[in-house]
Amino acid sequence: MAKAKILLVEDNQTQATLISSFLTRNGYEVVLAGNGMSAIRIAKSEKVDIVLLDLVLPDIDGNEVCRWLKLNHDTMAIPIIMLTAKGESHDKVAGLEAGADDYLHKPFDESELNARIYVRLRSKSLQDELRIKNHQLEDMLTRVETLAIMDSLTGLFNRRRFETLLSNEFKKAQRYLHPLSCMILDIDHFKEINDSFGHQVGDLALREVAQVIQASVREVDTPARWGGEEFVVLSPNTTKENALRAAERILSSMAAHKFSGIGGRSLSVSIGLAGIPDPSIDTMEKLIHAADLAMYEAKRKGRARVEVAAPGIAQR
Repeated sequence: MAKAKILLVEDNQTQATLISSFLTRNGYEVVLAGNGMSAIRIAKSEKVDIVLLDLVLPDIDGNEVCRWLKLNHDTMAIPIIMLTAKGESHDKVAGLEAGADDYLHKPFDESELNARIYVRLRSKSLQDELRIKNHQLEDMLTRVETLAIMDSLTGLFNRRRFETLLSNEFKKAQRYLHPLSCMILDIDHFKEINDSFGHQVGDLALREVAQVIQASVREVDTPARWGGEEFVVLSPNTTKENALRAAERILSSMAAHKFSGIGGRSLSVSIGLAGIPDPSIDTMEKLIHAADLAMYEAKRKGRARVEVAAPGIAQR
């Protein structure tokens, strides 16, 4: 087990030698500082476990050093025991208000000093362990939150997250009379890929399609995996005419991309595009329905194309 490192801040050489010798005999590693500025520099640059801080120093007093260490992010967690020959209560109060964790009057009993150091190190160890566990918990919560909104295969938002975003954007579009477009994309002949090359290659194809879609849309657009071999793209404050250009970029990029695992062949998608304003679309469900119908129309007309939902199609 590594020795605890103690920063001893003491300008009196005789006192420093006595205390340092005692600490060394008790198994601690000691770093000496003869003034306040040196103490701050050492505390910042070395991994110190505890500070024994004399109140009276030749440059700045111990309270100022303590205050600085407790305000600095890198040193605020280091326990500080103030050492002083001053016995007045206001001196003790000043040190505690500056952030000191403990206070010990000179001359002190060595066993008492050792006990106070042990208690502060044990407390610091528990706090460090709690801090690590809190960080681990935060990381775990972040992963759980990510899993709740992301599709694990493609890295895009999942259907649940997309529906939440669509709901918010649809309400906003209706309130402020902004256009809103949505497209549904289905990979053409995807079943044949799974049947011919296996599901592992099929999963690889899904990931690459997701990457192509992501690279083809604007930053303001939100692509997501809808389910199976279907994807969706939400385009806020975007007319169907402008969204059509994004759909055409996706078609071109799909045709140019050589997909891994299927001999470098290209794949295609059929895209259905719908948007508001449209008198037949007054809910987000109808918007999705209209885009879905348009996508099937693209399939019917030969695939590898985009179809824009005709006005009133959502009433079917």
